[in-house]
Amino acid sequence: MTEAVLPSTEIDLDLPQHTGLEGKIADIIVPTLIDLGYDLVRVAVLGRERPTVQIMADRADGAMISVEDCETISRSAGAVLDVNDPIPGEWTLEVSSAGIDRPLTRRRDWNRFVGHLARAETQFPIDGRKRFNGTILGADATHATIRLDDGSDIALPLVDIRRAKLILTDALIDATAITPNLN
Repeated sequence: MTEAVLPSTEIDLDLPQHTGLEGKIADIIVPTLIDLGYDLVRVAVLGRERPTVQIMADRADGAMISVEDCETISRSAGAVLDVNDPIPGEWTLEVSSAGIDRPLTRRRDWNRFVGHLARAETQFPIDGRKRFNGTILGADATHATIRLDDGSDIALPLVDIRRAKLILTDALIDATAITPNLN
């Protein structure tokens, strides 16, 4: 007798977590982005009358995203969204890089920026609070850990983080600076 294979209910914490319309849009565009060599950082839908769909992406190879990359993503994601039509009526598409003071939406973001400052907000209070600022210590399969200003460490459940982003500092700018090729 063969066992039935049930769909996994595990959350892939290396993909940004979206719900509602944003989740539907993310589900539609992620396969296309992956095929093109990009990673989804975030989808946001802003406005009601004529909503704006914002797609924030990274290059999968870790290189800096260019204007040409954004154009490629815009053409491909726009075509896929036009076919699947998740948004009734007219809408506008904006595609951008994650930027220097980027959102932290995936486990790998928390590990990539260890040592940098971040601001995070959780859905539910932890030790009586929902907002945390501190130095990123990394992430494991379930939690992102930051060191608070008082020196204590706090583990934030990845699935409960509403929003998190890097805080712009000179160290972050230096770490993400592009060195020109002088050859």
